Amino acid sequence: MFFRVADIVFHIVSSLKLRVEEAAQGFLVPQTTPDVTIETKWGDLSQNPEGRKVFDSGNIWQLYYTDGEYLFSFTSPLLGSIPYKLARIKKDFTKGKVLLHELYFDHTQPINPLEYPLDELILMNFLALGKGVEIHACGIMDQFGQGRLFVGQSGAGKTTIARLLQQKEGITILSDDRIVLRQTGQTLWMYGTPWHGEAKLASPARAPLSQVYFLEKGSKNQLVPQKRADAIGRLFACSFLPFYSHEGLAFTLSFLEEVVKATPCHVLKFLPDRKVIEFLDGQR
Repeated sequence: MFFRVADIVFHIVSSLKLRVEEAAQGFLVPQTTPDVTIETKWGDLSQNPEGRKVFDSGNIWQLYYTDGEYLFSFTSPLLGSIPYKLARIKKDFTKGKVLLHELYFDHTQPINPLEYPLDELILMNFLALGKGVEIHACGIMDQFGQGRLFVGQSGAGKTTIARLLQQKEGITILSDDRIVLRQTGQTLWMYGTPWHGEAKLASPARAPLSQVYFLEKGSKNQLVPQKRADAIGRLFACSFLPFYSHEGLAFTLSFLEEVVKATPCHVLKFLPDRKVIEFLDGQR
């Protein structure tokens, strides 16, 4: 199985019966040269993961480092202390193996071995190796083919903006929750991802980035220009980052600085109705 997110091709090699989530189906592609290859198998994971623990999400996954590889361990309180999944990934995140604890699963049912958050973790780390960044944002391609990025944490209004813009002719919603930014030559591109929000909007399309808006709910529709340092800080706070990687963090800061240099950035204070769309159209 091959799928592409942000022009990064993933190849899942497996004899298991694979399941593809509905939102991810639009990202499937024919066989091609992959950037990331992941092999998946059943296994016995009753032994503790080996290596130096470098990060604990405080939830379902922990990260270890051993022999030049990263090891993601996934556990669930519903299943017990034995991991239900281990992912051993090369340091450059181009190859890996996923083992699923065979006693926890019904082998007759289709399965998604990269089930969230592993798929996003692999992409996030791959991007941090000098290739781009994933942003907590709603992204659209407008009727002129230009990309507009609406950045904000949960509750900022990304889904509201997405649903309002969805009603406008000629608009493509790339995602209502997560967007990838990458640069090709002199062009900054924004890409849709399969990891959607409440509106469940996801597209594999891309658009050249033309505007960045930081969402805030307000008493009227208003654009407030941002200084570069403030814009970088806001983007960084809404980025998905490998905090255990000094190199990844340094690249991300440098990349976001380039984004802010090249792109107008404003705080968008808005009322949650159609008037905000008319307001944005009037700013072109």
